[in-house]
Amino acid sequence: MSISTMRIRSRTRAFTVVLAVALVGLTAFAATASALPSRFWGVVPQAVPSEEHVERLQRGGVKTMRTPFGWGSLQPVKNGPIDFSSVDTIVERAAKANIELLPFLSGAPTWAVPTVTVPGDPSVRAPAHLPAAGAAATGWSAFVKAAVARYGPAGTFWSQNPAVPKHPIRVWQIWNEQNFKYFVAHPNPAEYGRLVKLSSTAIKSVDPSAQVLLGGLFSLPKGCAIEKKPKSICATTYLQQMYKKTPGIKSRFNAVALHPYSKWYSEVGARIEEFRDVLAANKDAGKPLWITELSWSSKPPNPGVNVFAKGVAGQARELKGAFTLLRNKQVKWKLQRVYWFSVDDFAGACNFCDGSGLFGDGFVPKKSWYQYVKFAGGTP
Repeated sequence: MSISTMRIRSRTRAFTVVLAVALVGLTAFAATASALPSRFWGVVPQAVPSEEHVERLQRGGVKTMRTPFGWGSLQPVKNGPIDFSSVDTIVERAAKANIELLPFLSGAPTWAVPTVTVPGDPSVRAPAHLPAAGAAATGWSAFVKAAVARYGPAGTFWSQNPAVPKHPIRVWQIWNEQNFKYFVAHPNPAEYGRLVKLSSTAIKSVDPSAQVLLGGLFSLPKGCAIEKKPKSICATTYLQQMYKKTPGIKSRFNAVALHPYSKWYSEVGARIEEFRDVLAANKDAGKPLWITELSWSSKPPNPGVNVFAKGVAGQARELKGAFTLLRNKQVKWKLQRVYWFSVDDFAGACNFCDGSGLFGDGFVPKKSWYQYVKFAGGTP
């Protein structure tokens, strides 16, 4: 055998070994990626996206979309009809794009629950309490049943629109940031526990196999951990009190939700760990966790005013860091879904909503959209 032949065979064996190692690495990566729940990556639009925009989100890898079903806007008149026509639009567009829809049921018409000035912010009004008792509870139950009857497995929406691919809603989220004064002026964990029981009964009376998801708790509303009489309640305290004050609550919901907004993505893990500790302390550690909102703003950094504003590049950086963490800890934290808030910028909705979108004016993609797509496995 010539020296040149020996070298060729040696190089061939070396190449084969390198290729084998690379294939093992690729297989391991594929296994890790496939271990994520099939509809793991989601978004929250602030305005109803057009059909074209929904299609672009789907191409980008968006698998699920969270949207409000607001009782107050759907039934503004007492004893009047519940008008789902505005909801039909987003349900149809999501179904056509094969995007799972997660509704959060929230709000109340003023004929059912009066609004009051938000403590510490006289320019804003919010429901005085949750619709968990009396006539308000009766109206809420009827609203919830009507929603499930329209969009659940036997929903009238699907029978009335046979050309729309049938993607019935099977998970229903109850309220939004119920520990934060802007969504109920006086947060009350015991009252929320009653609302969950009421809602669970209503949902399962129409679709016994439906899943009930708790409303997303805002991890650390301003002042919740330092004020003697906080106007909002920290997520961990709120969850603990709900368990304590609502006997039998564990059997009435299937999963919990958190909005771990933080100054930096490196702080998100601590928010989740302390939240899961409350579940464990209440012998409910098996419950899955959904992150139904998380984001930073692309507006220029303004540390003294808005800790979520990171600039265009900074927003993309925080998304990448947070998504890497959430993907890597998915099994440990029992994560089922992660929703970026939001698809679009919307001025005036909150102190960072004007820059939280993956897309800016004219639906122009930001750097954060391209980072999102890398995780979701789509095409920008």
